[in-house]
Amino acid sequence: MKHDSIVIVGAGVIGLNVALVLAEKGHGQHTTIIAEHLPGDTSINYTSPWAGANFSAISASDDNALRWDKLGYTHLLDLAAKDGENSFVKETSSVEYWDELPPATKIDSMAGYLKDFRRLSTDELPSGVAFGITFTTVTINAPLHIKYLLNKLTQEHGVQVIRGTLSKISSGFLSPTTKVVFNCTGNSAKQLEGVQDSKCFPTRGQILLAKAPQIQQNTMRHGKDYETYVIPRPYSNGNVIMGGFMQKGVSTADTFGEETESILSRTKAMLPALDSSNTEILGAFSGLRPSRQGGARVAREEITLDGTNGQRVVVHNYGAGGTGFQAGYGMAVEAVDTVTQELQGIFPQSRL
Repeated sequence: MKHDSIVIVGAGVIGLNVALVLAEKGHGQHTTIIAEHLPGDTSINYTSPWAGANFSAISASDDNALRWDKLGYTHLLDLAAKDGENSFVKETSSVEYWDELPPATKIDSMAGYLKDFRRLSTDELPSGVAFGITFTTVTINAPLHIKYLLNKLTQEHGVQVIRGTLSKISSGFLSPTTKVVFNCTGNSAKQLEGVQDSKCFPTRGQILLAKAPQIQQNTMRHGKDYETYVIPRPYSNGNVIMGGFMQKGVSTADTFGEETESILSRTKAMLPALDSSNTEILGAFSGLRPSRQGGARVAREEITLDGTNGQRVVVHNYGAGGTGFQAGYGMAVEAVDTVTQELQGIFPQSRL
């Protein structure tokens, strides 16, 4: 049996979700992931472990973002209900504020599927806030959730994993039997030969990890040029993520004291329960969201390999910015749907 009929380049939450969707279709034993960094690693060039992470309204309002959000929310809510503790995904009450009224298309979309959705009345809004909602979100323990995904893929579905780097995307065709390569390379898509997407850029964030067991609610405030958030980290003995920053084009791994003070000031003003002797700051961290002008790219491309006849298929799936955990499953479903014909040529995994 060939394990490299399908190759996924990248093992962040985007690549892992592609592997999950493929495995659910019976292609786990035909799939290989190749990546420089794997769950359990830490690097400024490996974004997923640094995420908050949750489902929030931080995403854009275009049709793609709205569609991916809905698919991702449904998947994560189901995962929280069926395997929440093992997957480190948990239903959590949430309140979100906007300094400016979001587009009606986004409000209508969210109202159509978010569990326990309610628009806040004017007298419930803090000073300076134009709009707010409450709903049931899902919070995700990012570093442990991606470990869960990798273990599930390898142990239950037979996905193979290779630690390595590629100099060009065509090198993902590991053998003549490789039919499809999924490009889930995040920030690397800007430089990787054969991709070199000039629309890609990093968006730096700085966060604080704190122990604050008194905080059980997800709270976010979306400003014109800032994001402030407090996200409980599920199954972590009371830890929370406090943020943050959205610095486009900034790629330093450094953390800065003035940014820590800004986060503390903003989060405590938004959520006074943080200003307590129970709150202990454990550390400051930075991460680089893999962003892209015009939004994430989910697209099929046919390429010709040097020295071969016929074309091979690359499916690009990158540029999710700060929405990889909430939109990743929806993006994966659509990425896999672009190669339905190629997948039909791979003998499906036996379910016996």
